[in-house]
Formats: sequence, C-alpha cells, structure tokens
Amino acid sequence: MSDTTASRATLTTESGAPVADNQNSAQAGVGGPLLIQDQYLLEKLARFNRERIPERVVHARGSGAYGYFEVTADLTRFTKAHFLAEPGRRTEVFARFSTVAGNLGAADAVRDPRGFALKFYTEEGNYDLVGNNTPVFFIKDPLKFPDFIHTQKRDPYTGIQEADNVWDFWGLSPEATHQVTWLFGDRGIPASYRHMDGFGSHTYLWTNAEGQAYWVKYHFKTDQGIRTLTSAEAAELAGRDPDSHQRDLREAIDAGQFPSWTLKVQLMPVADAAKYRFNPFDLTKVWPHADYPLVEVGRLVLDRNPENVFAEVEQAAFSPNNFVPGIGPSPDKMLQGRLFAYADAHRYRLGVNHTQLAVNAPHATTARNHGRDGTMATNTGGRAKNYEPNSFGGPYETGEPLYAASPVTGHTGTFEAPSHAEDDDFVQAGNLYRLMSEDEKARLVDNLAGFIAQVTRDDLVDRAVANFRAADAEYGDRLEAAVKALRTG
Repeated sequence: MSDTTASRATLTTESGAPVADNQNSAQAGVGGPLLIQDQYLLEKLARFNRERIPERVVHARGSGAYGYFEVTADLTRFTKAHFLAEPGRRTEVFARFSTVAGNLGAADAVRDPRGFALKFYTEEGNYDLVGNNTPVFFIKDPLKFPDFIHTQKRDPYTGIQEADNVWDFWGLSPEATHQVTWLFGDRGIPASYRHMDGFGSHTYLWTNAEGQAYWVKYHFKTDQGIRTLTSAEAAELAGRDPDSHQRDLREAIDAGQFPSWTLKVQLMPVADAAKYRFNPFDLTKVWPHADYPLVEVGRLVLDRNPENVFAEVEQAAFSPNNFVPGIGPSPDKMLQGRLFAYADAHRYRLGVNHTQLAVNAPHATTARNHGRDGTMATNTGGRAKNYEPNSFGGPYETGEPLYAASPVTGHTGTFEAPSHAEDDDFVQAGNLYRLMSEDEKARLVDNLAGFIAQVTRDDLVDRAVANFRAADAEYGDRLEAAVKALRTG
C-alpha cells in the first residue's frame, strides 16, 4: 500500500462500516445472480432512489450564496430590530435568487420575475425577507394564487405553457396590468442575478422601542448597475447556457467580485394609511417616491458560495412569518396568505423538522421550544420537559410583543379592500408606460405582441389589449396594431 493510499479516508456504509469493494456487487458465483445479502448495494440503490425531494411549486430553479448585511444609517427611531441597531453592525445572511414559473431544470435567462429571498441570522432569531425583483405582483388576494400559477405552468392536456391560459387569466384580472407592464419591459429579463434590484414587495410593519409604528417597503438597489437582456439575447443565451445565472453568481464570488446591494426603505406613519389616495397594502401598486422618499439603511454583500447546492440552496426554506422583535406583517392580503403558505410548503417538501437543517437553523442564537419528534428530528431536547409553563427550568415567554398591535373592527366575511381615491388597476401601469423612452415603449409593445399573438381566440386577444388601453390609450392602440400585424402577417 502506498503512502498516498494509506493517508486517504476509508469509504464506509451509512452506518460507518468500512467498504471492501465499491466496484463489484456480491454474486452467487462468478457471473451468477446478485445476492440480496449485499446490503451495501441495496443501501446505495435505495438512497439513490430517494435523492430527489419534491421541487418547489414556484421558485424551483434557484441559486444561493452567503454574505452579510452591514448597517450604514441609524434608524433606531423607526425599529427596535437588534440587527438594525447602529451603523457598523453586521449580520450573516443567506440569499436565494430564483425564477418563478420554471421547473428545476429550466433555463435561467427567461422572461419571468426573479425571487429575491434573504435569511438574516440575527441574534434574536432568523428574519426572512421573501421578495422579488419587481416591487409589485400580478394579484392582490391569495385566494387567486393557485389559479394564477396554474396558468403559468403546463396545461393539463398539452403539457406545455399555453398563451391562451396566460392571457385568459390576465385579461380577466386587470389588476395584473401593472406587473405585466414591468415583466414585458426592459427589466423583464435580468442579465444576471447580480445585475437586478430586489424588493420586499409587500408592506411590512416596523415598531420602535417606544411602541411607535411605521409601514415600510424594502428596496435593494444593485451596486453593480442594472443589466438586462433583450428577448433575442435571452433566447440565444438560454439555449447556449441554460445555467447562465447560476454560473455567473458562483464564478463572480469565486473570483472575489462580491456582489452587493444598498438597502433603502420607504416609511409611512401608520396613521397615513387610512387616508392615502390608494390602498397602501395593495401588492399591485407602488408608493411614489415623491410621497415617501427612499431612506438608506445598509448594504448587503454576498461573499461565499455554498459548499453543496442541494443541502444549502435546495433545502433552504424561507418563510415570511419568521419575524424578529421590531418587525411584523401588514394587512396586505397576499402577505397574510404567504405567512401560512410558505412555511407549509417547506413542511411538505422537507419535513416538519426542516428548521433544524444547518442552512435554516439560527446561527447567532439557539432555538428553544417544545417541538419534538417527527421525521429526521435531530434536536430532541433530551430529557427536558416538553411543555410550558413548567417548574423545571424550561424556556419561558417574554411577554414583550414583537411588533405593535393593529386595531381591527367590523364583521367577519369576504370583502374587497376598503376604497381609496385612486384604487384603480390601470393608473400605475399607465404611469409606468409614460415614464418609458420611445425605444423602451417599442420594445415593450413588441414583447407583449409576440406573446399575445400566440393566443388562438379573438375574444381573449381583445380583452388583453383592452386592459392596456385602459392604462394608456396610445399603449393599447400600438399593442393592438402590433398584434394584428403578427396574426395576419
């Protein structure tokens, strides 16, 4: 045996027994059938059969990296969150970027929103901020989310995404007009994960040490600058390198080119919400910066790649209900639905003990609760009592709310959002269109027309175009002409 061979670690079974031969299965004589007593063979095949877990229904295709968040401004007058306490404080972070509609093997360079999920490993527990690279979304109520995603996924009969399904739903859901204008504009296909902004999208609640509360929106502005792809560039790149975004992020960090984002927030005093001109909790709308200017908070830097993509990216579980003292939810209907749905998705995909996995467990503190047992439980709690209150020294409640209480009144039932002066599905989509340059408008219309022209029914086309005309007359007229030219050409 050579010195090199002698210094190598011994290959073992999962129970730790040494493996004598990893090249040949046990047989009943030379050339004979294999033996069921070859437990090493059965162990390898059985584990291989189970290596895949259910993929995410949305955001299946993703990439991740570790880094840190450093506070650059004092915002303690707005929130008591410890990790935002003073300039210079750093908190470890794990980030996961993703496309939304594609499956695990889909290409990166496609026209699709990008997930922008962050896990802050704070000293008060993990804080998850789960957003996108757009400040708005397609719908307002989580009741419509399964229907919306079904339109983006494969048709039950054809097995592919169908333009008829997409535009039928969008045409019947005019609230989507703003997000669709974002998606088919120049920023609809980022050149990489490093060259896009990120948004919390939802409205959240900040509470300071005195109990004063503010509604807040998060904006992560890329320090690399915005870079995007045209439809033609994306089609070529997706075919040549389906893993383009994954490769770019990993190689940039390996080369020491650490991507970073500057976090800025918009802050609205809680009392402003009731009298604001549109519903500030409507996920299909943005708050104009003229009303609530951006305020700098800190800087996000990603400087370390995962060692194992499955363990650290696929098993990463982000839940918007993971709050820390000083931060809480708003009445945003979509956020309220996600508070349940995200954590439940992880319990299905990864199991009830997914929070004990290294990437999901707290890093700067220790989880102490009375959860026990279940599949793959590693933190069993030993002999400690698993109930509260107890008189055996178990963990106890603090009596200090994480965030300010919100008053509620009225009767239970299903309701539309309370009416505000500009609660309109088209105003902001029209504003966005009118902000664009002539070249940007032309590309937007071309991108939309190319997709709408694939629709087979005239009534679906007419309804889709009508929504954009309601946002801006010129927008609709140009789109109608472009679609007609493609369908009759």
